[in-house]
Amino acid sequence: MVVEVPRWSNAKMEIATKEPLNPIKQDVKKGKLRYVANIFPHKGYIWNYGALPQTWEDPSHSDKDTKCCGDNDPLDVCEIGSMVCSPGQVIQVKVLGVLAMIDEGETDWKVIAINAQDPDAQILNNIDDVRKSRPGHLEATVDWFKKYKVPDGKPENQFAFNGQFKDKDFAVEVIKSTHEHWRALVQNKASSGEIECKNISVCGSPFKSTGDEACKVVQSAPAFGEALPISQDGRF
Repeated sequence: MVVEVPRWSNAKMEIATKEPLNPIKQDVKKGKLRYVANIFPHKGYIWNYGALPQTWEDPSHSDKDTKCCGDNDPLDVCEIGSMVCSPGQVIQVKVLGVLAMIDEGETDWKVIAINAQDPDAQILNNIDDVRKSRPGHLEATVDWFKKYKVPDGKPENQFAFNGQFKDKDFAVEVIKSTHEHWRALVQNKASSGEIECKNISVCGSPFKSTGDEACKVVQSAPAFGEALPISQDGRF
């Protein structure tokens, strides 16, 4: 997975799918940097949060189980290991299960996984192992996702399967399916809309560019400036 948001932090960092080479950036809404509020008793994100590369939840595909279309993003991952990771860090994870969140009518899968290098990775093999060894962790995850948008004036999120987690085998099938949708996207066999598909490694992709072209994209990024003051909003 690619880590977007470290555990316990509030800045809403995410892969910018509409920009060339898809950098990780803090989301902006109405000209202001976005943060998630602290949902009592939690502080910020309660796991290392990120995405599985080479996956895509196709907004034109209605999932047979949730009956909703995808949210037009890569698969989200909640990494439950003990290490606090960094934005942009790439880690190998062990898939344990998945939660089907319905966000404003769109399917938004949340894969539950653990860093393969974590000491507990050897004893956690499925979602039931998480339930047994970490009482309350899965319940806290559902509670967090249900309520995290409420402070912004939005309704609680809903879930397929009555908010029950599906097991590892089910999660792997979700990953395989969204990988195939991604393959169609980067091969220009599915409508990309505003998604920027420029890449330097996908063989046969009409969006494939050279390393030199990619370097120009990186070099064209704005120079680092002075850090802005942290919001004084008590919710963060």
